[in-house]
Amino acid sequence: MAKTKKKLSLTIWIVIGLFAGIIAGLLLQGHADFANGYIKPLGTIYLNLIKMIVVPVVTLSIMQGVISLQDIRKVGTIGGRTILYFLCTTALAVVIGLIFANILNVGAGYVLPAGDIEYTASEAPNFMDTIVNIFPSNIIAPFANATMLQVIVVALFFGFGIIMAGDLGKKAAEVVDSFAEVSFKIMGMIIKISPIGVFALITPVVAAQGVEILLPLLKVILVCYVGYIVHAVLTYSSSVAAFAKMSPLKFFKEMSKPMIFAFSSASSVGVLPFNLEASEKMGVRKEIAGFVIPLGATINMDGTAIYQGVCAIFIAQIFGIDLTIGQQLTVVLTAVLASIGTAGVPGSGMIMLAMVLQSVGLPVEGIALVAGIDRILDMGRTVVNITGDAACSVCVNAWENKREAKLAAKAAAAPAEE
Repeated sequence: MAKTKKKLSLTIWIVIGLFAGIIAGLLLQGHADFANGYIKPLGTIYLNLIKMIVVPVVTLSIMQGVISLQDIRKVGTIGGRTILYFLCTTALAVVIGLIFANILNVGAGYVLPAGDIEYTASEAPNFMDTIVNIFPSNIIAPFANATMLQVIVVALFFGFGIIMAGDLGKKAAEVVDSFAEVSFKIMGMIIKISPIGVFALITPVVAAQGVEILLPLLKVILVCYVGYIVHAVLTYSSSVAAFAKMSPLKFFKEMSKPMIFAFSSASSVGVLPFNLEASEKMGVRKEIAGFVIPLGATINMDGTAIYQGVCAIFIAQIFGIDLTIGQQLTVVLTAVLASIGTAGVPGSGMIMLAMVLQSVGLPVEGIALVAGIDRILDMGRTVVNITGDAACSVCVNAWENKREAKLAAKAAAAPAEE
């Protein structure tokens, strides 16, 4: 009897692609032009395919989620809990970044006068402009430009409209379900080539950055990654264990595939299909995952918040500036508000950091010091961002189950009382 060969899982193939890319990048050091010219385009094609399907997946997932909830008030309850979770974990993330940056003296030994470097900060939109820009003036532009906050708003309104149309909206709901299934099948085809995409994305990064260029700023990278790991392990483990009674080991096991892809691609939006799949495997209802995770990919930035806290202390220390406790609390508040205020803006990490530095009077030119290693930092912070989205979906799902159980128990008790 012939032995059947056990196929390697996609996660294992992605890990193989990641390590093969690192090895190839090390071998191609000094030949970054070759890596960028002939290997990176394969990764770009892969990301383009992911981006192509992300907008329909997000739109249809949110519409399905809203329609299946069948109650606009229920959407408000879930949305409120989701945003509250994101705000709390983001605030905690900044605090963790500040604590480790202070304890480990992240900027010690790098004293520079403020005139030695330059960086021109992009102008961040003010709060009211951000609110106005969430609502599109036409229905085509958000989809053409992949402006995710506007896409989410359009999906919510059409979902609400289908609910309010009652019986006449049922055909529209069936069309949404049909197109959603088609989109998910396309997404499945694209995901199968992930190992090649991961290899092609990581190789040019390693080939270009190398090891030597990282040494002067190695401490910044190490402190950021300590913060990333502590926040991911402690905050998300405790929240899924306390609120959803889920084993943290199970949570991180299911999240391994999205986390690996997030690390190699540094794209929260690109990881959406993996994150939706992992959340549903952990028992999160499709409608809740389809609502929480696309929203989180747009506004939840825990990893970015840690990066801001560390970089703020680093830049302060290299310019010989001591931040008071009050100024560090200002960093926390600004980072939390900026995480939503600059959502969807290209290069939002740098814009957010500029806002944080300006809020406490630090030289914005200091961003130039971390700009060279931003890709390395971005890889880790993207992992934290998408893990937070999944943890939120697990917790919101548990809260919603409890709420429904209480309502069911109250309804069952009512006839008995009569």
